Amino acid sequence: MSGSATIGAMEVFVVLVAAASIVVLISRRLVVVPYSVALVLLGVVVAVLRPPIEIRIEPQLILAVLLPALVFEGAYRTDLRLLIPSLPAVLLLAVPGVLVTALLVGAVLSMAIGLDFRLSFLVGTMVAATDPAAILAVMAQSGATRRLTTLVEAESLFNDGTGVVIFSIAVGALGAPIGPAGVAWELVAAFVASTLIGIAIGFAASLVLNGLDDHLVEVAISLVAAYGSYLLAAEAGLSGLIATVACGLVFSGYGRRFGMTAETRQAIDIVWEFIAFLATTLVFLLIGLAIVVSQLLAAAVASIAVLAALLVSRAVIVYGLLGGSAWLLHRLGRLHAAMPQSWLHVIAWSGLRGAVSVALALSLPQDLPQRELLQGIVFGATLLTLVLQGPTARPLISRLRLRGDQQA
Repeated sequence: MSGSATIGAMEVFVVLVAAASIVVLISRRLVVVPYSVALVLLGVVVAVLRPPIEIRIEPQLILAVLLPALVFEGAYRTDLRLLIPSLPAVLLLAVPGVLVTALLVGAVLSMAIGLDFRLSFLVGTMVAATDPAAILAVMAQSGATRRLTTLVEAESLFNDGTGVVIFSIAVGALGAPIGPAGVAWELVAAFVASTLIGIAIGFAASLVLNGLDDHLVEVAISLVAAYGSYLLAAEAGLSGLIATVACGLVFSGYGRRFGMTAETRQAIDIVWEFIAFLATTLVFLLIGLAIVVSQLLAAAVASIAVLAALLVSRAVIVYGLLGGSAWLLHRLGRLHAAMPQSWLHVIAWSGLRGAVSVALALSLPQDLPQRELLQGIVFGATLLTLVLQGPTARPLISRLRLRGDQQA
């Protein structure tokens, strides 16, 4: 990259971050739409205006640079005491739930526009992972119980990784067909192996911290652990995002408690909070910038069909799998209370799509048949979930009157 190109890229970066910061401030004050949705709309506007400097969105910028930071910070903030009781529900949503979504979307899309099922299923894998950032912000302001918030966020942390895994399997299956049992086996194997890698790196980094007393070096080690776990798992052909989540959880539950001084905890909290804010800002801006209006228009009918499939599959997963399992366990005496209906409503409506879906669409092979149509469908469905479910989250949560003392 030439010197002038580098300066030009930096100018674009500074302008975009400045504009995004203003949008965030306005959105938080006016509370019209969640700031993540406002950032996506800003990106779409910028893309439509076509600035003189070309902005090319590389999928690895989202998958390998921004998302590991987001999932590590989210995992690091997670309270294991709240996560462990909800872990069965999280895994139910993040593993079989992702598969059900991909299959149902594939079936509906194939019937709606006559697309080959292998390509329809590929679209399903791209939109299988949820991104509830817009709703989590509303939940935090509404005083919703931390256990519910933890469940919604943890599902997103894990299903980002499972979504990427089944996408990779689906792309490979285009050349070498694989049955449902094979997909399930590869998904479970990748999930377990990636988790073990993340746990190992998390413990190793925590032990290193225990012998140090320099908060700057310790912050650097946390950065190495976050991206090192991603890169090691990715090099092994596994899920880097799942490894990073596992690493962040160990870092939170063990490293934070036994390996960090109070000064180090404060420094890591501040640094990672800023990194997550910057990554979130860039991710949602890039989603908007990546969306091509002509693709949206060409795939409008298919995108609406995918949105309908997403809403139906989410209802089946949340009310059927999750709610039904919780009710059954309560009847058998394994749970002291069934999951509140208000929780199920919020979880069902938190199935927005975001960065992972867009990044996977951008990473589709160049020689893939109907590549532009598939991208347009994913872009359209992602945008529809954001503009439909994001702004309506606040009135829904207000109507449900979620309170911090509710139990499940």
